[in-house]
Amino acid sequence: MYTEFDTAYGLFEGMFAIVFILVIGSFVVMAVKELSTWNKNNNSPRLTVSAVVVAKRSDVSYHHHANVNHTAHVASNTIYYVTFQVESGDRMEFSVSGSEYGMLVEGDQGKLSFQGTRYLSFQREGQQEE
Repeated sequence: MYTEFDTAYGLFEGMFAIVFILVIGSFVVMAVKELSTWNKNNNSPRLTVSAVVVAKRSDVSYHHHANVNHTAHVASNTIYYVTFQVESGDRMEFSVSGSEYGMLVEGDQGKLSFQGTRYLSFQREGQQEE
């Protein structure tokens, strides 16, 4: 004979299994998506086009960690983005490194090199190639 505790425990086990499967499924979907983007970028041609830097932005995320001895630690992560406009008028936004972000200024003109959605470099007009 089942008690109310057995029924509640069985319900908890079922809900835990569903949540566990959803979390693992989400990780698998994200991994497949990232792998697909990586593969698509690798199979895309490397292009170099005339472009102008039209916008810059950064995305900062903060992570709060609490230790067992009740001390808190805050970490942050910053992702930098630069938007380029090519001769056709199309705009493309790429994630770039912090040092690259710092070197680019809105209005800079030059040659943008990219592969799919992967930023490779930007060579300003009049700048010596390295």
